[in-house]
Amino acid sequence: MSQEEQDRRIDYVEFGTTDVEQSKSFYTSVFGWKFADWGEGYASFEDGRLSGGFQQVEAVDVGGPLVVIYAKDLGQIEAGVREHGGSVVKETFSFPGGWRFHFADPEGNVLAVWSDRE
Repeated sequence: MSQEEQDRRIDYVEFGTTDVEQSKSFYTSVFGWKFADWGEGYASFEDGRLSGGFQQVEAVDVGGPLVVIYAKDLGQIEAGVREHGGSVVKETFSFPGGWRFHFADPEGNVLAVWSDRE
């Protein structure tokens, strides 16, 4: 993508974590994200469309914008979240356009997963 095409678009999302390795394991296992380490306490990720990172922090600040991930199979992703140490904080619900649920990763970061299929 050219700089002109990137202009005024979200380019990177960064999360806090008290355990970079645990975060890498969770997001690799559940979503298949690819990670690269950048020194002690930082790892960047690629999800195939957007880039971001996990920064080692003393405590995770919960809140702020809600990051929403698309998935073809909500049930499969929800099972993966639970299996790999995350928790569902808002059960699957319908909204105009589909269904979604909210989850907390093992560090407490809250994200959502949506699908146009139940």
